Amino acid sequence: MHFADEAEINVKAGNGGDGSASFRREKFIPKGGPDGGNGGNGGNIIFEADENLNTLVNFVSKKHYRASNGEQGLGSNKFGKHGEDLILKVPVGTLVYEGDELIVDLTEHGKQYVVARGGLGGKGNANFTTSVRQAPDFAELGEPGEGKDLKLELKLIADVALIGYPSVGKSTLISRISNARPKIADYPFTTLIPNLGVVKVDKTDFVVADIPGLIEGAHKGKGLGVEFLKHIERTKILVHLLDITHEELREEFNKLNEELKLFSKELFKKSQILVVNKVDTTIPEIIDETKKEFKKEKPLFISAVTGEGIDQFLYRLKDEIIKLRKTSVTEGAIDQSRLRGQRKVFRPHLEIPDTKQYTVEKTDDCFRISGKRIEQIAIMTNMSKTGGVYRVHDILNKIGAYKKMKKLGGKDGDKIYIGERVFTFMDLD
Repeated sequence: MHFADEAEINVKAGNGGDGSASFRREKFIPKGGPDGGNGGNGGNIIFEADENLNTLVNFVSKKHYRASNGEQGLGSNKFGKHGEDLILKVPVGTLVYEGDELIVDLTEHGKQYVVARGGLGGKGNANFTTSVRQAPDFAELGEPGEGKDLKLELKLIADVALIGYPSVGKSTLISRISNARPKIADYPFTTLIPNLGVVKVDKTDFVVADIPGLIEGAHKGKGLGVEFLKHIERTKILVHLLDITHEELREEFNKLNEELKLFSKELFKKSQILVVNKVDTTIPEIIDETKKEFKKEKPLFISAVTGEGIDQFLYRLKDEIIKLRKTSVTEGAIDQSRLRGQRKVFRPHLEIPDTKQYTVEKTDDCFRISGKRIEQIAIMTNMSKTGGVYRVHDILNKIGAYKKMKKLGGKDGDKIYIGERVFTFMDLD
């Protein structure tokens, strides 16, 4: 089967390249003068919504995705090359979860989202010269890129969903009115995947989805319906298709609507058009009886095989869609307030947070300092270089962290945990 609407993957953005601790040869300048260049930034992992895709099957067969690392900086102030972003194209309607948290809902063609940020390139030693530190022998390490385990879920986006019991003619209808070419046969569950087709009526285009396998008990997992009910949550209009040759049409109609209600009350409230199919296989008296039985629903009568009533049906759809497009956004779309702050595509070197945003916590004989920027600096510190370690202590002193730790009883020798790094308290006074 070449359709998948769920996948679990692991992504890893590129690491930043290390900065260079290099010195040029020049008279009267200590060690010739620092000229180490910065490392390149690691590549981002970016999702992009693509309307030409309608399945997550590629993410089922391949689970791991890696962006390229930034290159190391060199002497003569040569910067390392940035790692290339990895752009992963997904169908429009893809939701991305990290754990139970929804982080982005890609509902628009071409929309991009940076799901894993590439690491910053480390600064070369040319960046660390001061009036008292004229020959720094240290450079920053590259920052590790973000790594995440993600779950992808696809909810197809269509204007119209064709629903109905198996073999009522949904596949035949979508093949007649659109460019979709589903498998068609005279037995239940011919359609095993949702089919999407584009319909054009005059100057109005809209997308129709044929939703398979809805039967009584679908919301509990019977038939195929539970797998595909979610794909009609975003649609504007439900077309409920009945087969006029079936007995107990009213019971069939009510039971399927009850399934919609049990799955989602919002789904049940959607605009619905009742269409009775296969009028070419019966007699006028039965059609008249069906009209009377469903007088309240004002059904349309068609033959998907011969084309009878199709034009009237399409123009009714067009009018409803135009009206709904003017008055509302796509129903069933995810509440944007539930999402994390959606980041535009960016180069990570522009996203450097403030060192003043941090917290200090005392636990027993140690301290924990938390803050995005200070943790970033710590993880990029080359612990084998004394100058680099002293730079961290200097930053802690300048931002007031040492003052806070002293108030909490900090003394020489206490451990200071910053992210994954461990430093030792030093009384700089």
